[in-house]
Formats: sequence, structure tokens, C-alpha cells
Amino acid sequence: MTSTRTTPIRPGAFRLTTPPISGVLRPRTLAVCVALAAATFAVFCVSLTLGDYPVSLPDVLRALAGSDEPGPAFVVRELRLPRALTGLLVGAAFAVSGAIFQTITRNPLASPDMIGINAGATTAVVGGIVLGTGAGLSSSTLGVLGALATALLIYLLAWRRGASGYRIILIGIGIAWMCTSATDYLLTRAKLHEAQEAFGWLVGSINGRGWETVLPLAVAVGVLLPATLLLTLWSRTLSLGDDVARGLGTPVQRARFGLLIAGVGLVAFATAAAGPVLFVALAAPQVAQRLAGQATPPPVTSALTGAFMVLASDLLARYLIPDADLPVGVVTGALGAAFLLWLLARANRAGTGG
Repeated sequence: MTSTRTTPIRPGAFRLTTPPISGVLRPRTLAVCVALAAATFAVFCVSLTLGDYPVSLPDVLRALAGSDEPGPAFVVRELRLPRALTGLLVGAAFAVSGAIFQTITRNPLASPDMIGINAGATTAVVGGIVLGTGAGLSSSTLGVLGALATALLIYLLAWRRGASGYRIILIGIGIAWMCTSATDYLLTRAKLHEAQEAFGWLVGSINGRGWETVLPLAVAVGVLLPATLLLTLWSRTLSLGDDVARGLGTPVQRARFGLLIAGVGLVAFATAAAGPVLFVALAAPQVAQRLAGQATPPPVTSALTGAFMVLASDLLARYLIPDADLPVGVVTGALGAAFLLWLLARANRAGTGG
């Protein structure tokens, strides 16, 4: 019977004989992940303590552990926990999706909200609200279908003996503007109550989310995140360029298509759950990459960074203006726009900004 053992190669590297897996343990990345997980859990717990009915931190922890104390247990588990879990999962999904797009296109500005995926989901939802189309489908379902259809259109238009990252970005930007124009046109035809309903979804919000939102999102993240981790080796070789990736034995088009499916699936379900929460998919992978000190955005670090960003932004949105529970997308949009300007300025200083 073959036993599983670890064969040392060099400091930080490992290779398993059964199953045949190799990799490198990076102490800095591991430390960053532990710190981010602790910070995310702290913000997660704090968000459960705050509200019209204050709950102490010990009561929150007991409620999470299964306590049946009537008041705190109901408030925490039924009213506040779905919102906090939605924020955590949405942040992780957007961030990992952004990491995928930025890696396979080798461009730090390539993210779902920049190349049209979010815009396609938005157009589908607004069209369903204003035109009454969708055959009774919910806004969440329309969002998923819109994101998937937009991604397929971008991929088909970018195909020319393969779909390069450069063509995906250029065509995606064009599709994004087309979808944005279509959404603006639909809003001009909307009645007042329809425009209000659409606007509440357009900004990106986790207000009032319940377990019916959490469950499908949790299933999607639970399936697609491990799939992304399995494809990480291919994503790293793709970041070296198509020719180098082929030379290393990577099936470039199959790898890119598989990663695109995973990335689009994550952003589709996240957008369906909370709307297009702006700039998380752009900023979180870049922050994670710099914290971890790696050449490409690491998926796990990106997921933890995105979860922390959304939960912290939601706390800020709730208390930035007294008696005004702002949508989380307002805060992420403001902070993300500043981060985008910093990225562009940094690229110009490095001589790569055009």
C-alpha cells in the first residue's frame, strides 16, 4: 500500500507522491491570509453587534455557536447574519473573479466591472423591471443569465484562432459601453416606481438580504472557488504569455475558457445577489497581490481581501451619514475610483500607462 509522504525539494517547496501534487509554501502569503481572516472575522462579528437592537459581542458569539436565547439568537441569526454572509460571499466572489480576469489577460485593469460582465447583468435586470420581460424570472436569475450571455458574446467576438486577453479587454470595454447605453435608455422609459426599484439594484447593496439570497450564492462560491484553485497552475502559466504557456504544456484555449467560466460564474451569482458592487473585483486582487508580494493576484488572499473590503465598506455605509443606511456600492465606488486613479498614475510613472 502506497503511503502519502512529502519530499522536500528546497525551502518552502513540497511534493506529494500520493496524490501527485507539488507546490511552494510562501510564509508571507500564509501570514497575510491568517491576518486577513482574523480581520474579516472581527469585522463580521462587529457588524452583527450593531443595529437598532444592540447585541453584545459575547451574545453574538453564543448565537453563532447555537445558543437559543430568544432575543439575541433571533436578531443575530435571522436578521443580521444573512446580510453579513451575503457581504462576505459577494466580496470573495468578486475578488476571485477579478483575480482570474487580471491574471489571464495580464492586465491589472481587467475586471468584470470594466469589461462588461456587470453591465450585461445590469441591463438584463433593468430590462426585466422596465419592460416586464423575463417570463416571471426573478432579478437574481436575470442577473445570472445577463452576465453569462454577455461573457459568451465577448468570448465569441474575441475569437480569432483563439481568444487572446488583449482582444477580450478591448471587446469587453465596447460591450460594457453598449450595455450601459441600453440601461440608460431603459431607465428613460421607466415609470417612477420602476426607476426606484432599478436604482436600488444598480448601485450595489446588501441591505435587507435574507437566507433566500445567501443559499444559492453559498452553493455557487462553494463549487466555483475550489474549481478556481484547481485551475490556478494554468492561470500562472497563462500570465507568462500564450507562447510560453504552450511551451510549458498548458492547453491555452481550454485553460482560458475554463478560467473564464469560473470567473463569470462567480461574478454572475455575486451580481445577482447584491447588484454590481463597484470596484471590488478591480481593487481587491491588486491589494492582495501587493500584500502577498506575488507576481499575480493569489486567489485565496484575494477572496479574503474582497470579503474584508465589502464588510468594512458596509459598516462605513451604515454609519457614514446618520440615519441613512447607504448602499455598500456607494462606498466601494468612491474608494475604488480613488484606487483606479492611483493605479493609472503608477502605470504612467513606470512608463506603461500609454
